[in-house]
Amino acid sequence: MDVIKVSAESRTSAVAGAIAGVMREQKHAEVQAIGAGAVNQAVKACAIARTYLAQDGLDVVCIPSFVQVDIDGKERTALRLVVEPH
Repeated sequence: MDVIKVSAESRTSAVAGAIAGVMREQKHAEVQAIGAGAVNQAVKACAIARTYLAQDGLDVVCIPSFVQVDIDGKERTALRLVVEPH
């Protein structure tokens, strides 16, 4: 499964649509963000995705955790949001 990567410039509605689409197909989604702006957009997108999915009768939760990722040979800490059915 692919990780949905969010940047500070990501449109929240587009990310929310991606989350909702993955949830409808796979019943599990992962969202990853690095930096305060990206985390802000990711959390807002999860909230919007919950409303999209609630219209389909699907209640989801977002579980946050920290993960280490390698970017250009440097280790960075990212926030990962696991979205799954409640």
